[in-house]
Amino acid sequence: MLMLQKRLIPGLVGRWCVAALLIACSGFAIDTSAAGVADSNSAGNEFFEKKIRPTLVNECYKCHAATSEKIKGNLQVDSLDGLLSGGDTGPAIVPGDPDASLLMKVIKRVDKDTAMPPKKELSKDVVNDFATWIKMGAPWPGHAEKSKDDFTAANAGGPASKYDALKKELWSWQAIAAVRIPKVESSSWVHNDIDRFILKALEDKGLKPSLPADKLTLLRRATYDLTGLPPTSAEIDAFSSDTSADAFAKVVDRLLASPRFGERWGRHWLDVARYAESTGMSRNYVYFYAWRFRDYVIKSFNTDKPFNTFISEQLAGDLMPYQNIPDRDEKLIATGFLSIGTKDLVEKNRRLYEMNVIDEQIDATTRAFLATTVACARCHDHKFDPIPTAEYYSLAGIFGSTEDMPGMDHKVKKAKQYDYSKYLKLSGHTEAENKDSSDDLTTIKNATPVEKVKKIKALKDKISSPTAAPAKHFAMGVTEGRVGDGHILIRGEVDHLGPTVHRGFLNIPCMTNAHPVSNKQSGRLELAQWITDPQNPLTTRVAVNRIWSHLFGFGIVRSVDNFGLTGERPSNPELLDHLASQFMNDGWSTKKMVRQIMLSATYQQASTFDRAKFTVDPENTMLWRMNQRRLEAEAIRDGVLAASGKLTLVPPTASFAMNLPEIPIDIAKRLGNMGNKMSNFVFRSVYLPIYRNEVPEGLEVFDMADPNAVDGRRDVTTVAPQALYMMNSGFILTQSKAMVERLANSGAKTDSARIDLAYKLSIGRLASSAEKDRALTFVNNAVRDARGRGEELIKAQTTAWSSLCQALFASAEFRYLN
Repeated sequence: MLMLQKRLIPGLVGRWCVAALLIACSGFAIDTSAAGVADSNSAGNEFFEKKIRPTLVNECYKCHAATSEKIKGNLQVDSLDGLLSGGDTGPAIVPGDPDASLLMKVIKRVDKDTAMPPKKELSKDVVNDFATWIKMGAPWPGHAEKSKDDFTAANAGGPASKYDALKKELWSWQAIAAVRIPKVESSSWVHNDIDRFILKALEDKGLKPSLPADKLTLLRRATYDLTGLPPTSAEIDAFSSDTSADAFAKVVDRLLASPRFGERWGRHWLDVARYAESTGMSRNYVYFYAWRFRDYVIKSFNTDKPFNTFISEQLAGDLMPYQNIPDRDEKLIATGFLSIGTKDLVEKNRRLYEMNVIDEQIDATTRAFLATTVACARCHDHKFDPIPTAEYYSLAGIFGSTEDMPGMDHKVKKAKQYDYSKYLKLSGHTEAENKDSSDDLTTIKNATPVEKVKKIKALKDKISSPTAAPAKHFAMGVTEGRVGDGHILIRGEVDHLGPTVHRGFLNIPCMTNAHPVSNKQSGRLELAQWITDPQNPLTTRVAVNRIWSHLFGFGIVRSVDNFGLTGERPSNPELLDHLASQFMNDGWSTKKMVRQIMLSATYQQASTFDRAKFTVDPENTMLWRMNQRRLEAEAIRDGVLAASGKLTLVPPTASFAMNLPEIPIDIAKRLGNMGNKMSNFVFRSVYLPIYRNEVPEGLEVFDMADPNAVDGRRDVTTVAPQALYMMNSGFILTQSKAMVERLANSGAKTDSARIDLAYKLSIGRLASSAEKDRALTFVNNAVRDARGRGEELIKAQTTAWSSLCQALFASAEFRYLN
């Protein structure tokens, strides 16, 4: 039931519960003047009925009315809402301003290609009547004039001021506090300041922390947490023999420096970024270049890119300065964050399709970086959090001024191939060209004003015409669209325009230096600056809470994607603010934050159960012990491959998706031969192709994140299919046999030694005497029984040892961290 709710409900909300918004074909519904609404006075109505309606009926209804056989240009003129909404080329009228009204341009026949009616020229008197009617405010019987305040109260749940008190009370919207480090009694247990916050809370309840975990448990925990892989036999031996005081610190530093760190922690972010390589929804088309964003994320974590820079690049990398040409490409790829979301390509209404894309971008941005459900304010003021509809549409204006470049649009199903003009074009230059491009930029910087223009043009030509670029050097992402503010839409309906709102951000009281939005750009760069502003109380809290959650199994705020009223409050708010401040002081470094947490005594506790402590704190909110945690799907699969010796650590080139024909066909039609080709995929699981609604079985059964939505904390279920998968899947059976070969070729000369190695490779420790006796008895009995059935000795031994290896993979100790 949980799986059904998680997968089904977002789709229902997206398609039915959330009404569509208005967008013109060239971008978000842009308004260049104050939009008037119809005047209901009798003179205006009479003028309309005598002068305007007859012309509309006689000359326009055949092609542009609800009763038309086919509504041309998606324009309806049989209602005021239809004229205000407009068609594929934007709103037809701007009440009060005939010169800005597209209707006037077409009936004046300014452009012969767009002149209306197409085969008949209206008289000058009729044209003048339409100009007069629009100047009057476009009166239309049955439509009353409404002010902005009327709209807010009647259609958006009430005036925005009703949220003023809540904005000052909601804990997550308050400024990050300057926290004093608490004093504790048992200071000998403390490793760093984190422990003081944890210990103070425990002591206040009369509790004590648990003893430290044993070395091998700690090593396995840390290795999986930082790399998603088990420790090797050599690493186990080295740490066991290291008696120095900083032995564990050296392990942590080694793991943080490993390329495997980025693959593990990059996957965490891909969950939040709702990463997938297909559109999902009704027609599931492939995203051929989504993998570039995946690789960008992995590299960013490996290089410990400051998290504020990481955020900015994903929202506005195309608008940021760059150091050299490869850096410029990387920033373009980063904007894939905004482009890789779900897209309903069967949606026939272009405005609805594009506004759904905008809504999805708003939801991903605000939940990923702010843990705030802003998209709930699409149709009405947010029912719980202090977010009025007007603030939703101020953000919508930013994304409406942005052009999505996923390589396709909602008409892709009619195409014979993808449209490469709808991708971002990369330079194709390699890292080896960094110095040349850096020299180019330096030369431009130092050039005289007269020469600078020519040199900039030369650099642009160099970027756009690479000499050694791959044949298809493209990326998904976004770029600037037609810039302008947009309308509030009454109840979120595409045909009901409300007042115009200026592009901007949420009104958070403690932020006093919000960056104004430029009239020349979309506003994404200013949005990135606003999100990463040190005064923004949400961003760093959300970031460190996500890090904490990955290391302890739950966050200080357990609802990691929701810091609103319906989310949970922090279990230790002082610690959360301390970490948030520390994060900024350390240059927004993820690795420094991870290291600080892992070197705490809190992290290094054993997971031993204590009934007395459990009675006081049954959910372990205060962390009196370490939580026992199940491995995530990728770690289970990668751990099996690592133990069998078949894991390939060299990343694959691009993605498996690039092996598919680059034509717009539903992915379901391509899966017939994919299974056989994927059976030999021995790269890390982060590189598996993730198609929406077609997640690989071995990942889906162990609760992989839903790629249709922001998912900062995965579900953890225990269901029968998981046991059946470990018992019967071809992958597990194949890797169990491969592990037998590894044991046979290891140099271990006795069965006892081979059993010890099997335990070290799979669960990170040696077998106890009792376990070794049981394993030997099992193997010997299995061989004897097989021989009794007439099997050859070698085959009988291989089968018996394979069963033992499979039993280790299926054990709870393999699948869980203590």
